[in-house]
Amino acid sequence: MTKDVIALTPTMPDIRTLLAGLYAGGPDVRVDSAGDGAVVQLRAPGGHPLISVEAPIFVQVPGEASRLLGTAIDDAQGPFWWTETRSTTAVPDAESLARAFAGRLVSVLGGTTWPPGPVTTDIVPLTSDNAQAPATDTSPPGIDVLTDQAAVVIQDRPVVAMSSWLSDALRTAATTSRALQIVTPHTTRLTVPTRTALQGHPNRWIVQDPEHGYYDGLSGAALRWHNGAFTPIRTHPGPVPAFTEQPVSGDRQLIVSLRTQHAPDAGLLLGGALETTWQQLTGAPPTGWSTAEPVNLPWSTRQLTDLARTRAPRPTWLIAVGHPDRPAIATQRITRTTAGVEEDITLALGYGPVETPPLDTIQPLAEVLVSRHNLTSMLTSLRPGRRDLTVPPHFEKPPVPVTFTLGAGPVSDIGFAHASRPPLNLHPIQLGPTAAPALHYPLGDSATTWGALQQLTTHLTAAREK
Repeated sequence: MTKDVIALTPTMPDIRTLLAGLYAGGPDVRVDSAGDGAVVQLRAPGGHPLISVEAPIFVQVPGEASRLLGTAIDDAQGPFWWTETRSTTAVPDAESLARAFAGRLVSVLGGTTWPPGPVTTDIVPLTSDNAQAPATDTSPPGIDVLTDQAAVVIQDRPVVAMSSWLSDALRTAATTSRALQIVTPHTTRLTVPTRTALQGHPNRWIVQDPEHGYYDGLSGAALRWHNGAFTPIRTHPGPVPAFTEQPVSGDRQLIVSLRTQHAPDAGLLLGGALETTWQQLTGAPPTGWSTAEPVNLPWSTRQLTDLARTRAPRPTWLIAVGHPDRPAIATQRITRTTAGVEEDITLALGYGPVETPPLDTIQPLAEVLVSRHNLTSMLTSLRPGRRDLTVPPHFEKPPVPVTFTLGAGPVSDIGFAHASRPPLNLHPIQLGPTAAPALHYPLGDSATTWGALQQLTTHLTAAREK
C-alpha cells in the first residue's frame, strides 16, 4: 500500500530544491529513476523503494486542487506547481520521509501540503530493519501489487483522479492482459474519467467497508482476494448493504454524449464541438484541458489539435474542465479512422436542488452542431447525482434519456423517409439544410424513455442492415 503526499508551491521546484528534499532520507538512501525518467525514487540500501516523486506539474486551471483534494485546499490565488510523492507502507519510515520531502519543498518555496497538517524538514533516519528491506519487483511506481491476474493500486484519498501514474498503471494492465483494480476506503469517491476507465471488464473499484468487507464500488458485488485478484463471492446474494441507494440530495447531472466525424483535412481544428457545447450549456468555454488529472493547461483547441496530430494514427484521450462555479467535466477521444477523424465526447454538468438544467438549449445546440461541426449523433440524458460530479461507492440511478439527434450523414445512409417515421409516438424535428437534413428526437424525461430510445435505435439499425 502507498500513502500520497502532495506539495503545492507557487514556484517550480528546481534541481537544488528537489535534491534538498531528497536529502531528507539521510546519507544512506540512494536515488534512482523510474517511468522512463519521469519519476525519481528514494530506495533503501537493500533496494526497497521508499518514496516515488513525480515530475512537478504546472497547474494553470483554477479549482483543480480543491476539486481533487477537498475544500481545505485553497488554490484560488493563481497557478501553482503540483509535486506528488508516493510512499510505501511496507516500510514504516517511508510516509514520514514523504512528509519531510514535501515539507522541505514548501519551506523553501512557500505553499502548502496535502494531507493538511504539520510538516517537518528533519532528516528521517531509517531503522536497520527498514534499511535492509529487499528490493521488490520492477512494476511501475503507481502499482502496489502486481500478480499474473491484476495490477492493484491502493489509494487513501478523498477523490481518486485519473492521474498520469494511474494512466500508466492502466496502460500496463491493458498491455499485459491484467485487470486494473483500485482499492479504496468507503469514504473515497472517483472522478468521472476514473470511473470511465474502470467500466471496461475486467477492471474494478474495490471498496473496503468496515462492516461488510470488500465490495465492487460500481456494482455492489461482494468481493474476496482469490488467486491473485479480487473476484466476486458467487454465493453472496445480491449487492452488499453498504451499496444500497442513499437518500436523495436533489442534485442532478446533465450528460451529453456526442460524436463528430471530419474529413482528414490539413487545416482541421479539433475541439470545436466540445467548446460549442460547453458555451451553449454554461455560457462560457472550458477553462482547461489535459491528458490526465489534475487538468493543468488553459483551454486551447489549437494545442489539443497539435497533440492529436503528433499522436496519429494512435488515438488521443483527453479531459476538459470548466470553472469551479459551474461543475462540468468532459472526456474526449480523438481517433483516426478510414472515414476520417472522429471525436467521441461525453460532457457531464452538475446542478444543485434549486438549479434547473438547461434542457431548452439542447435543440438549438443540436442545430449548431449539425450545421458547423459535422455531428454524427448526440444523446442527452438526465440523472440524479452529485453536483460535484464525483462518483460515490453506492448505487446511483441510471440516467434517463431526454433527446437523441441523428446527423445528416447517418440520416442519408438510413434514408430520410425511414428515419423520420419511427414506429412510436415521436415527432422528430428536422435540422440543417433541406438538401442534407438531420433529425432531432425529443424523448421526454420519464423512466419509459429508455424503452422509446431502444425501439428508435432498433428501427434505425434495421434500415442500415437492409
